[in-house]
This record gives sequence, C-alpha cells and structure tokens, in this order.
Amino acid sequence: MIRLAPVLLVLATVFAVTMALLPHPPHVMGNAPDKIQHMTAFGTITILYCAAFPRQSLLRIGERLSFLGALIEVFQSIPSLHRDCDVMDWIADTAVIIGVLVVVRIVRGRRAPTP
Repeated sequence: MIRLAPVLLVLATVFAVTMALLPHPPHVMGNAPDKIQHMTAFGTITILYCAAFPRQSLLRIGERLSFLGALIEVFQSIPSLHRDCDVMDWIADTAVIIGVLVVVRIVRGRRAPTP
C-alpha cells in the first residue's frame, strides 16, 4: 500500500518548483503577494515532509528545505527565465520552515510515548 504523505510531498514539491521556475506562471492564489505564495508553498511542503518522514531529524528537514528555497532563488537568476532572484524570498521560505518545525516539535513533544 502506498502511503499518501510521501506522494503528496512529491506532488507539492514538483508543483512549487515548477511554478517558481516558469517564466510566466499562472496566478494560483489570486493577487496574493509573492512572499505569501512562497510561505504557503514552503509551509505546506514542510508539513508534508514531516508527515512523510516522521523519524527524520527536524534539523535535517529544515536544512534540506531551506537549501531547496535557496536553490530556487539561484535558478531564478537565470536571465532566460525572466524571474527575479530575491534573498528575501529565501528568508521568507526559511522563516516559515522554522515556524512549522517548531510547531511540529511542540506537537511531537506532547504525544505520550508509545511502548
């Protein structure tokens, strides 16, 4: 049986990276500001990553997703994509990743240990 969280993680990540690298992406969130779109995408991906890999170190999840955000910004600096590389987008991505991971840590800490 295929677990749903890993599949959703892959689909969400592919969607976010594709939208980030399209020269003229469609508006999927109406007129939401760019930072809100970044934070929504990376918040969702972080939740799915934690659900897909519950035993993975939260620090490692944060590191990998923050690196993905930085990598997207580097690729957006390619002139033919007609996108803007903005370090503030990466900071917004990383901030929401950290926020979600803090909440996950709190929730995991409140669960009773299983025998």
